[in-house]
Amino acid sequence: MNKQTIVMSVGGLIVGAVLMGIIGFYSLPGMMMMEDESRYDFDTTVEVFEEKVREAGWSIVVTHDMQEILQRHGHDVIGVKIYELCSSRYSAEILKLDDERIVTPMMPCRIAIYEKSNGKTYVTRMDSELMARPFGGVINDVMQKAAVEMEAVVEQVIL
Repeated sequence: MNKQTIVMSVGGLIVGAVLMGIIGFYSLPGMMMMEDESRYDFDTTVEVFEEKVREAGWSIVVTHDMQEILQRHGHDVIGVKIYELCSSRYSAEILKLDDERIVTPMMPCRIAIYEKSNGKTYVTRMDSELMARPFGGVINDVMQKAAVEMEAVVEQVIL
């Protein structure tokens, strides 16, 4: 191999890595978050979602009514509710282990229901299945199961 071939090969690798980084950077948000249109209006979506969460055996730990909170501070926004949800059986599996506690900032599961200016209602959440994979082990196993259960709940308002 001559010097020019080596330089061209290394240069190609560097350019390829930079392009992959740029593509990854701009596509990552779309991969991490999932947004689906609800088949219901905002109030009905909220009502059905809360009912289905409880039927699935999950707890609604906190509901943040962002429209109400922001109105108290002089801002006018259309409906937005953020739910913090917990399944004690999944949370306990992670929280009982020291090394797995690193994912506690992602707990409890969060799902938002909001309106957009087009008059439609949407449900959004983190792609927990995707986010869990790099952790492997117990974290991946538990988050995969929790994600499947929560998607079954979400499907009841979006399909």
